[in-house]
This record gives sequence, structure tokens and C-alpha cells, in this order.
Amino acid sequence: RAHQRFSPQKKSREESSGEGSGVEILANRPYSDGPGGSGQYTHKIYHVGSHIPSWFRALLPKAALQVEEESWNAYPYTRTRWDPAGPRGGLRGRLCRRAQPRPGASPRYTCPFVEKFSIEIETYYRPDAGQQTNVFNLSAAEKRQRILDTIDIVRDPISPGEYKPEEDPKLYHSSKTGRGPLGEDWLEGAAGGPLMCAYKLCKVEFRYWGMQSKIEQFIHDVG
Repeated sequence: RAHQRFSPQKKSREESSGEGSGVEILANRPYSDGPGGSGQYTHKIYHVGSHIPSWFRALLPKAALQVEEESWNAYPYTRTRWDPAGPRGGLRGRLCRRAQPRPGASPRYTCPFVEKFSIEIETYYRPDAGQQTNVFNLSAAEKRQRILDTIDIVRDPISPGEYKPEEDPKLYHSSKTGRGPLGEDWLEGAAGGPLMCAYKLCKVEFRYWGMQSKIEQFIHDVG
């Protein structure tokens, strides 16, 4: 749970530096009888202009430089959706498209300039090493479309531009818990100890003829 609070705060801080960046918080309130039962709902707008090349940014309307996020946090389930942000009248002229989630939830992300584009992530946190194969109860057809990707926080490569020694689990040691650094066989060594796996179901929709499959696959690959 502590990491769930830390990660969004870190992301907001990273998005709030430099011109054309920042995060607007439109809503942050508890909910009941919603995704996952009871939890915390947040509604944000990310200004992402600083992440887009200047030559391309000059061609886009201002609305295309905003990404809207809705998130339902009901640990151990979360749902998040991202969409392009829409034009606003007053505080908000148009809420982003919102699909009804399955009982259980993660964030949703969308963008106004690209209204047929969205990313949705559902997350379940389970006290295991990732052995469950269908924690989201997908249908047979959905399972045929999915790609399973197990993330190894020690062995998986990371680009030089994103690498931070202070966040490297092969180097970090917690003086409070006595854990770390992690070795190559960290997962095998963790058997029988406290362990949690974050199962994530990522859905990408880019409904533009001629580009849909290529763009959706690209986002899955780099995401």
C-alpha cells in the first residue's frame, strides 16, 4: 500500500517540472459500491507538452498536449484509464469516456485530439510469486489475444537513460527491513518469505483505420 501512494506522487512530481508540464487534480474523493467495492477515486489531467519534440508540438492543438487520467484505487484491486483530455467549459466541459469496470478496479487514460485512443490498466495485488494464470477471469477468446510478460525487476534490461543507481534492486539495501540487495536468483530465494505480485491487465485502443494494429502493438511493446 505504501508503494501505491509513493508511485503516483512520484509521477506527479516528475510531470511538474519544466514548461508545458504539470498535473491538474480535478477530483480526489472516496467512493463506495464502485470498482473493487470501496476505495479512492482520482481524476487528473497531465500536461505532456514537455515530452513531445518541439517541431511536432508546434503542429498540434493545445488540447492534444493533455492526457486525462481516471483512477479507482480499492486495494488489492485498482483500475486506471487514460484518454486524451477534452475541451473544458468552466471546470470541465466534457468528461472522458468511461467504460463500466468489472467488479473488482485500475486507472484509465485518454487524449481530445485523439478521441479514439485510450489505455486502460487493471491491477490485482496477490501474495504470491506470479503463478496465477487467469486472475482477471478472462474468457477463452480474450486469453487467445493476450501476451503474458513476466517482469523480473533484477534481470530485465533497462535503457541507460532511465537507469538510476539509487533505484537498482541489485544495489539497494533497506536498513529498516534488512532486505536487499537482490541477487540474480532473488525470486527463488524469496520462496516462503513475504512476497507480493502485481498482476496487470493492459488494454490499448487506437481505432484509426490502417494504423490500429501497428500502434496498439507498439504501445504494448514499449509499455
